[in-house]
Amino acid sequence: MKTIIGFFVLLLLAGCTTAPKSHFTRIAHRGASGHVPEHTLVGAAMAHTFGVDYIEADLVLTKDDRLIVMHDLELDTTTDVAKVFPGRKRADGRYYAIDFTLDEIKRLRAVERFDPQTGKRIFPDRFPDDARGFSVPSFDEFVTLVKSLNRTRGMKTGIYPEIKKPEFHQREGKDITKAVIEAVRKHGYEEKPSEIYIQCFEPSALKRLRNEFQTKIPLVQLLGENSWKESSADYDAMKTDAGLKAIAEYAQGFGPSLGTLRTNPTLFPRAKAAGLVVHPFTHRADQRPFGFTNEAYLRMIRESGADGVFSDFAEMF
Repeated sequence: MKTIIGFFVLLLLAGCTTAPKSHFTRIAHRGASGHVPEHTLVGAAMAHTFGVDYIEADLVLTKDDRLIVMHDLELDTTTDVAKVFPGRKRADGRYYAIDFTLDEIKRLRAVERFDPQTGKRIFPDRFPDDARGFSVPSFDEFVTLVKSLNRTRGMKTGIYPEIKKPEFHQREGKDITKAVIEAVRKHGYEEKPSEIYIQCFEPSALKRLRNEFQTKIPLVQLLGENSWKESSADYDAMKTDAGLKAIAEYAQGFGPSLGTLRTNPTLFPRAKAAGLVVHPFTHRADQRPFGFTNEAYLRMIRESGADGVFSDFAEMF
C-alpha cells in the first residue's frame, strides 16, 4: 500500500508543476525489446522507425576481441547456446560470450529472454519462441544499420552503448573500455557527440574515458544498488549530494532505476541540481506498478523530473 500511495503522491506533485516542457529523450532499451527479441538488428530497425532519440546497445567482448551487442556476460539467457554448444559451459554452468568467437556466436539463434535454470520466459506474452531469423549482432553491424537508416530516412537517431562489466573483462585479460572508445571513434562519433552517450555502472571506466582517453562524448553514470553486486562501486555513496557532485566531475548524465522514484524521491531533482541529465531505466508497459493504468504510468515518468527514459516500449512516449 505504501508503494501505491508513494507513486500517487509523486504523480500529484508532478501535476502541480507549471514549468515549460522540454524535449523528453526517448531511449529504446535494447532496441524495440517489447516487441521482438532484445538486441537484434530487427529490434534496432523497428526502434528507428518509432522515431526514438537513441537506441541502446549493451556491449561485451568475444574470445576474439569483437564487440557484440548483448546485455549479459552469458549467452544462455537470450540464445540457444546450450543446444548448439552443450559442452562449452564453465564450472558454474553458464556459457560466457568471452569464451566464444564471433563466428561461433553467429551460429546461435537469438530468442526472448528466459531463465536458463527453468527454461521459463521472463516476459511470457512477448515474441513467440518458435520464430526464426534472429541472431546476435556485432557492434559494427549495429552501428552500420543505424547510420544507414539515418541516411535513408533523413534522421539523426543516436546510439547509447553501455560498457558491460569492465572489471570482469579485466580479470579475463581484456580491456573493454579501450575497445569501446576505439570502436565509437572508428565510426566517427567523437565528432558527433550529440548522437551518442556512453554509459557504465563502473565509475572507473568512465573516468578513464574522460581522463585517459580524453573523450568529448557525453558519459552517463548508471546507478545500481549495492545488493546487486554489479561492481565494486559504492552506489549508496553516489546517491548523496557529495556523490552526485563527484559524478558531475567526470560525467554529464545519471542513470538511476525508476524504482528510486519511490525509494529516494529527492534523487532526480538533486541529480539535476548537480548539473546532470537524468535518464532512468526501465519503463515496461507490461510491468507497470500495481494499480497504475498505462496512461498514468507514462505521465508519472514524463513529469518526474527525468530528462528522458529507457523503455522497452519507447514508441509510447
